[in-house]
Amino acid sequence: MAKILQIETATQVCSVALSIDGETISIKEEHGQNIHASHVTLFIEEVLKASGLTYQELDAVAVSKGPGSYTGLRIGVSTAKGLCYALEKPLIAIETLEMMASGFQIENPAYDGLICPMIDARRMEVYTAVFNASLQIINPTAAKIIDETSFADLLIKNKITFLGDGAAKCAETLNHHNADFSNQNYNTARYMSALANQAYHQGNFEDVAYFEPFYLKDFVVTQPKKKV
Repeated sequence: MAKILQIETATQVCSVALSIDGETISIKEEHGQNIHASHVTLFIEEVLKASGLTYQELDAVAVSKGPGSYTGLRIGVSTAKGLCYALEKPLIAIETLEMMASGFQIENPAYDGLICPMIDARRMEVYTAVFNASLQIINPTAAKIIDETSFADLLIKNKITFLGDGAAKCAETLNHHNADFSNQNYNTARYMSALANQAYHQGNFEDVAYFEPFYLKDFVVTQPKKKV
């Protein structure tokens, strides 16, 4: 019986869940800017209390590894690593876009098109990948600037459902009869449960000492312009 604490902080959603054998039994989450540092540990306490479990009863900790917000990922991963180190529990890393695609597939089991999760980066850029309904990778994870030609080769022959906080800003640009857009939130720790359980039983664990988030792009610090 795998009892896994799951942390998702890749976007503006701060989400913590607890699953047993791939089934989510407790979840706490909130959407808001710059809330991860102040909320994630409180949410962990709340889901453990709601589940009636202690930290020592956990079998593993899973974290959404990115891509996504540099600050959010850093907070989520450092929290997960700290717990794993202190509790001597294994660390599981789940690719954020795969988690989103898995969530869509769970909610839409009869869907047979392609799934394109998108995480907002900046302007018309998104972090994205394309999966089929079996979660096989069609286009690997990449940072893309979206224009009228994006995904044109796939849209000719396939229905594609775009989802995530990066999809809404692309709806007008990706104007095609085979393009659908989902407004549901898939950046939630509840959709890590099946993937984390599978990783646990396969022994797919990370090195707690050396694991780093999948930022995809380097973090760039911009200097404010000097006032004259």
